Amino acid sequence: MVHEQELIVLDRLRVEFDDERAVANAGLLLPATLAGRLGIEQLVNDSVDLAGRPGGARPGRKVLTLCHAMQLGADSIDDCDLLRAGRTGLVLGHGVLAPSTLGTFLRAFTFGHVRQLDRVLGEVLRRAWQAGAGPGEERLVIDLDSFVGEVHGYAKQGACYGYTRERGYHPLLATRAGTDETLHVRLRKGSANTQRGAERFVDELIARVRRAGASGEILLRADSGFWNKKITAGLRRKGCRYSIGVRVTKPVAAAIEAIPGDAWLRLDDYPDTGEAEIAETTLGEERLIVRRVRTLDEQQQLFATWQHFAFISNRSEPLELVEAEHREHAVIELVIRDLKDQALRHFPSGRFNANAAWTVIACLAHNLLRWSELLGQPQAAPRRAKTLRRRLLQLPGRLTRSARRWTLHLPARWPWRDDYLAALTRIRALAAAG
Repeated sequence: MVHEQELIVLDRLRVEFDDERAVANAGLLLPATLAGRLGIEQLVNDSVDLAGRPGGARPGRKVLTLCHAMQLGADSIDDCDLLRAGRTGLVLGHGVLAPSTLGTFLRAFTFGHVRQLDRVLGEVLRRAWQAGAGPGEERLVIDLDSFVGEVHGYAKQGACYGYTRERGYHPLLATRAGTDETLHVRLRKGSANTQRGAERFVDELIARVRRAGASGEILLRADSGFWNKKITAGLRRKGCRYSIGVRVTKPVAAAIEAIPGDAWLRLDDYPDTGEAEIAETTLGEERLIVRRVRTLDEQQQLFATWQHFAFISNRSEPLELVEAEHREHAVIELVIRDLKDQALRHFPSGRFNANAAWTVIACLAHNLLRWSELLGQPQAAPRRAKTLRRRLLQLPGRLTRSARRWTLHLPARWPWRDDYLAALTRIRALAAAG
């Protein structure tokens, strides 16, 4: 029988910050256990050689400290101090470093060290996919995009005004559709054109996912900023499928104009406020697919005109399928939103390479959160980072020890208790990476 809770007069409630057994975010046990199974600390220690540089000793636990803080929404180095509250550090499986030490560590990175850290991201991806998170022989759909990471002030090395007229950086990002994993990332100056470094980035991306175990068909989707003959030629050589947006230049406009009127197919699922139709033609040797839309609501033009959105593809499937799947490229914006909702809301350092390392670690933290769900709750649809934090990570807890055994006490009647315990059980059953 549940008794009515005693009411407390809030103004008489005494407050003390003195509980040494409290765990501020006890749910971190879940991604921390997964990080241990994937061997991330030792992998970073073996791969990132910062020997002789200030703050460079034992980089593995520093990367994991940043990862766990980012999973809680940390967007600055000072936010990492949250992990030192009470006994929170004891559920992480590694030493927790002070913010001042972490700042020194990030400033120790050079371009070469960032590349070493990037290889860690690729190797952890391989280990996670080997543990059951990968596509295997199934089709892998990759979304490619860039975004602006806004910064403030003039002390950020490499930050510039770009096409959005906001001061910041302009990273490249590749994600996996359906799971929201980040597959590859590269920080660039804010003034960088969308295509700068894109060809090499795509080459590295395809090689990375193949090494990680993706043996089936690969489909890469991108917007018109990545329309480049070298990129498409490279994808064809590697046997990959692609659908990449194109700008409506004069040759493209002429090809669209030549499409017969009876070739357009109406999309029945378009909102009643307008209409949309699709058709296809060729642009040189490429298959050109076009969607045209116009508004028909109260705000329509006097003479409603069509807006055209086109993309090229080397796919041979029916028009309706190819066009519908290309539109789904927009899901990458949800991953960008998650990253900005966590660490990439800000870039904490004045040094470009420190911020580049921060960006790679942010993607590693994001992936650990995604894999905690993908491996721990394989039947669940991907949830946003904010939802996972609220349900699985931000649990207050208390550590006790009796008969040489530690017990983590979590809140009674937690609404997502069963999900948490099921995920923890599955992750603990994973074999440790060798």
